[in-house]
Amino acid sequence: MDYTQNAKIAQVTEKSLIIGVDIGSESHYARAFNWRGQEYGKKVFHFNDDVEGYKAFKGWVEAHKARTGAETVIVGFEPTGHYWFSFGRYVKQMGMMLVLVNPYHVKQIKELDDNSPKKTDFKDPKTIAKLVVDGRYSIPYIPEGVYAELRQAVSSRDRIVKEQNALTNRIRRWLKIYFPEYLKVYTKFSAESGLLLLEKAPLPAEIVELGVDGVTQIWREQKLRAVGKKRAETLVEAAKNSVGIDGGACAKLELQLLLSDFRTKQAQLEQVEAVIEAEVLKVPHVEKLLAIKGIGLITVAGFLSEVGEIGRFDSPKQIQKLAGLELKENSSGKHKGQTSISKRGRKKLRKILFQAVLPLIRSNAEFSDVYRYYTTRQKNPLKGKQAVIAVGCKLIRIFYTLLTKGVDYDASRMRLDIIRPADGEQVA
Repeated sequence: MDYTQNAKIAQVTEKSLIIGVDIGSESHYARAFNWRGQEYGKKVFHFNDDVEGYKAFKGWVEAHKARTGAETVIVGFEPTGHYWFSFGRYVKQMGMMLVLVNPYHVKQIKELDDNSPKKTDFKDPKTIAKLVVDGRYSIPYIPEGVYAELRQAVSSRDRIVKEQNALTNRIRRWLKIYFPEYLKVYTKFSAESGLLLLEKAPLPAEIVELGVDGVTQIWREQKLRAVGKKRAETLVEAAKNSVGIDGGACAKLELQLLLSDFRTKQAQLEQVEAVIEAEVLKVPHVEKLLAIKGIGLITVAGFLSEVGEIGRFDSPKQIQKLAGLELKENSSGKHKGQTSISKRGRKKLRKILFQAVLPLIRSNAEFSDVYRYYTTRQKNPLKGKQAVIAVGCKLIRIFYTLLTKGVDYDASRMRLDIIRPADGEQVA
């Protein structure tokens, strides 16, 4: 895919009809221009976000095409949340070219025509169209097939994990108030034996009343193994010496509701992760990625959900740019500023890569060696976070090669690509 400025400008020809659309939650505004940025008429076209509105928009576009002799239609707008999804799909189905402009760019240049900072539904379509004419747009990637399924499933998993973490914090808060000693007996409160006990007898007084035999009986009824009388004795002793405040029926009900929600989220998480696994394994050569020590299914699924079809990229540098990991420098004249990453890209993709690299550095020998080399080399050593980013960029290149060429991962080659004996560095 060619995203160069010249290629984008070349797509706007004398036979192009440029439509700028300001997307709203329930209605949209559109204005039409030629390839030089001259407007066809001064009346802004307003249409609703429904079938009738879309038909009216199509009729309006066809009328302009017939009047001007345009052969192609380029429709541009800002990606405002989820409001553009339905209209964007309709535009593509009608055979029009769909492009997006950066909302930041719209904000920066909106004063060029009228020297006014105002932002209105009538003004924005013109600003958007002018950006399209100048080639300052991007062609959106709308995933299809397995990649669309992965994006939705991974998004669902992220939501469930976030909600589960919130429930965990609330449960731990409850325990800190009413039974703080429980968190010393169970460092991980969600152990199955502990959850069963909390569901039936969460308050210290109830555990004391049950006694050791009563606690073990709860576990035996659920056929739990690996827990026994010693753990029960520890719990009963902790309950006897608890400093938690006395709780009543309402306190007990609150914990039961939280635990019920927590169980639900656990079941949902298992369900969505099963779907993710099934979808990930449909991607060609994905097993090559999973063969890398320290790379798990969720990491691969997250990467693919953000990147989509890997073959649409000409090089891994484009994925690096998509993640906002390309380098930027602020320099002027003799002054040379610090170099940093642009962060102009998919924030979620950067997060996935960062979360993948940290365990790799700790548990994977070759990635650990590369990280150590980056931070200790004699020429231009990197700081900790800089080295993590550099390793993340290397991981992108590895993923790209394995998925596009279908080759096996080679740990020794990975080392030699970065750490060269000719540099005077010793390869571990």
